[in-house]
Amino acid sequence: MYDDDDLAAIREGKESWEAETLDPTLDCHGERRERFATVSNREVGRIYTPEDVADTDYEADLGFPGEEPYTRGVYPTMYRGRTWTMRQFAGFGTAEETNERFRYLIDEGQTGLSTAFDMPSLMGIDSDDEMALGEVGKEGVAVDTLRDMEVLFDGIDLAEVSTSFTINPSAPVIYAMYVALADERGVPREEIRGTLQNDMLKEFIAQKEWVIPPTGWPTSRPVSTAGWISSRSGRRSLSFSTRTTRCSRRSRSSVPPAGSTPGSWTSGTTRRPRRRSS
Repeated sequence: MYDDDDLAAIREGKESWEAETLDPTLDCHGERRERFATVSNREVGRIYTPEDVADTDYEADLGFPGEEPYTRGVYPTMYRGRTWTMRQFAGFGTAEETNERFRYLIDEGQTGLSTAFDMPSLMGIDSDDEMALGEVGKEGVAVDTLRDMEVLFDGIDLAEVSTSFTINPSAPVIYAMYVALADERGVPREEIRGTLQNDMLKEFIAQKEWVIPPTGWPTSRPVSTAGWISSRSGRRSLSFSTRTTRCSRRSRSSVPPAGSTPGSWTSGTTRRPRRRSS
């Protein structure tokens, strides 16, 4: 925290900087435009000093890396201690075919897996459902049962690989299968790592792999109230992607509290696709 004398000194230094350093540069070159703003139309100042955040509680509002509120990242050392995971989005056909691809990618140096599921799996529909006709294994791998999950990760050490599941509505079911597989193999749950998605608005608006339609306005109202949407323009373009990560103790990162569970999953009615007339 800064006292009044500290802030006065900072203010004086800023004024000196503006007069001696900034103004001569502006006279010569100017700036690209008069106003700069974020994608949410929040104006960005030319410079920020402790005077702008004098009442900030450092530990509560900013904190340290690897600790709540995680504004400085979830890992204490970030990439200084652990490089990023290299994954190639992969998945097609049967669990056997995708497992072969997974093992090839790992042999070639990939450090994580990113699983592509087919349309029925993404929508929580079994491969033998009439709605799945013509879509099984087309744009990703078909996973209907725990047996599929066993085959998909055959020969792959779950304690050594980080697995991303690019799936939303049926993500809790897929996650449960993955945890059950780890239990079968004797891999402690705290040792499995990876990511799940919870991106329902994207699914409904763009990709159309939704089980039950979400309602967007209750979400946009608090966002608008927080000032993220310009009340002047009235435009609303929202995109959310919330990921829950379970990391191994070796990564020394934060993990969800013990006993936490994913959100409940409810299957619903999916509209039958319109058939083309012959």
